[in-house]
Amino acid sequence: MRKSLKSALSEPKVILAGGFILLLVIAAVFAPWLAPKDPLEQDLMLGTLPPAGYDGTEPGYWLGTDDLGRDVLSRLIHGSRTALIVAFVAAGLAALIGTMLGLLAGWYRGWVDVVISRLVDIWMAFPPVLLSILLVAVLGSGVHSVIAAIVIIDWTRFCRVVRSETMAQARMDYVTAAQTIGFPKAQILFSEILPNVAPVIVALLSLEMGIAVIVEAILSFVGLSVSSDTPTWGGMIAQGRAIIYQGWWVLVAPLVLLFLTVLAFNQLGDGLRRALDPMMRR
Repeated sequence: MRKSLKSALSEPKVILAGGFILLLVIAAVFAPWLAPKDPLEQDLMLGTLPPAGYDGTEPGYWLGTDDLGRDVLSRLIHGSRTALIVAFVAAGLAALIGTMLGLLAGWYRGWVDVVISRLVDIWMAFPPVLLSILLVAVLGSGVHSVIAAIVIIDWTRFCRVVRSETMAQARMDYVTAAQTIGFPKAQILFSEILPNVAPVIVALLSLEMGIAVIVEAILSFVGLSVSSDTPTWGGMIAQGRAIIYQGWWVLVAPLVLLFLTVLAFNQLGDGLRRALDPMMRR
């Protein structure tokens, strides 16, 4: 465990991307204290104030205001809460379900593999974004509905990858040795194969978190995520798009933060896989 942690902390991608995500988590947790203004407070007299450094700005509004006079920086900080809740919870549940089914399909094969593989094929026949919008429309708006939609759709990604990796590991010599000794199948699967598949799961989990952030932003953009009173990056993008000529910063700020967050999750996953996979460390 110490060796893996030391290897991960020596990977530049893990340090940089993980540091950015950690700062984002801190900002989300302490949003009421870190946000300079109330994200819901409106002042039409201060509508579309430009960011600091531009003519016509006001002290304390570092990223300007939207057309309703709400502080853009405060709304970004509070919006990170929804994005990260969806990212961690939805990706974690999708990883748990997909990993378990992928392990069973790749190890036991036979009818178990046939049933799970056919279920994955049927699930992946539906366009993921359209299916997520349909599910949220049926389940109703809210964070729980967004999380449920992502889990229902994206468990297949984990299932396919884990199944393939499990089948590859099952042909390794260490598995043959464990079978020769007489280890039970379940013990071989969870104590021998799963640790060797873990680096792929970790990388895919980090990637899935980035995807979950994008999906939540899309659903917020079309008004199917949380209520309109709650700040979200997708909602800010939709609002900024409508007033782009009067206040371009309302659109640019959440777009830049969304891009950096997804990039950080992707780079973190790649760095963790390099650090944890023994074959890639050689």
